[in-house]
Amino acid sequence: MMSVREKLQLAYELAFHPVRLNDFWNRVERGTAPDLPALREAADWAVALHQRLPEVPAVSARALKRLAAYQAASRIFRMPTAIRRFCVALGNRSEAPAEVPPWMVRDLALPRFNRPEKAKSANQERSRSACV
Repeated sequence: MMSVREKLQLAYELAFHPVRLNDFWNRVERGTAPDLPALREAADWAVALHQRLPEVPAVSARALKRLAAYQAASRIFRMPTAIRRFCVALGNRSEAPAEVPPWMVRDLALPRFNRPEKAKSANQERSRSACV
């Protein structure tokens, strides 16, 4: 059983982190997805996170800016479409709200989304020091 905080973190990862969405989609297809009802709810929340930003002044400006940045960056990977398709694969039929519910606007960090840095060769180090 996931807490609300854990479910919201999962929703952010499903909505804005393509690798996590792919991982869970593969688990669903293999039938190895843990806690399927919680995953369905988190997927619905992920769809809601792609809606228009709330106008409610009660949300943190920092969290609102971070959510806007996540929304903008995720468009490159077509995440709104991908998460809707994931919901269909899960059998979810709920409608997305017109705007992100204010309680979902939180300053949550996502896992790093890049490859680990490769060890730099001696030539790269020399050329970098020569430029300085």
